Amino acid sequence: MDKMNHSSAEAEAETIEPLRYLSKGEAASIETELVRDYKFGQQQLIEIWGHACALAITKAYPLNSLAKKQPTVLVICGPDQNGSIGLVCARHLRIFEYEPTIYHPKRSPHSVHQDFTVQCEKMDIPFLSYLPTEVQLINDAYNLVIDAMLGPEADPANIKEPYSGILATLKQVKTPIASVDVPSGWDVEEASQDGIHPEVLISLTAPKKCAMSFSGKHFLAGRFLPYDIQKKYELNLPEYPGTDCLIEL
Repeated sequence: MDKMNHSSAEAEAETIEPLRYLSKGEAASIETELVRDYKFGQQQLIEIWGHACALAITKAYPLNSLAKKQPTVLVICGPDQNGSIGLVCARHLRIFEYEPTIYHPKRSPHSVHQDFTVQCEKMDIPFLSYLPTEVQLINDAYNLVIDAMLGPEADPANIKEPYSGILATLKQVKTPIASVDVPSGWDVEEASQDGIHPEVLISLTAPKKCAMSFSGKHFLAGRFLPYDIQKKYELNLPEYPGTDCLIEL
């Protein structure tokens, strides 16, 4: 009997469709549908994603595993949605007893983004006025860097200052990097040749095509997705463990 169960389990495993990796257009379409048809608010989505990113960091870098005496984390936020997700991530990390510092060189005029900034300020999270170009200062000060700079909407062939300079610095740091959704400088559709090399990638909703070539620790935060969207886009999402909102792929 056990043997039969084992065979049927194997057969079932063989029929499971592989996880879908999204193109830039598909990722944008899913987000549009979530907001337009399923009535998810933009602020709500950013909160879900930012909270999941913070949880991924606690799994990849537990407090008791950090090399430095202080649990310091540098969160680099871009001007668009990924930057907002970084702000939410920083706030939750502060609640989880990490010590985040935020570098946010160009703030968005959007009220949602400004609200998240105020929330961080009210949590007494420090904001850097500039990023040291002396890489050793970053290596010495922080246990890890969270890259929440340039999300799926960014054009890697046209990265302007200050982000091109920040990327040049990040390519040299020895401190581990964790990237939100798409590593900054990478093309959503394909592997990066000369971008940064994060240790951890936290994919949001479903992984993007560029993640197929990522070899580090890869988390997926997409459990909130309505079943109809999962089915429509044939996402073939994995079974999330217990009540977790993210899974390590």
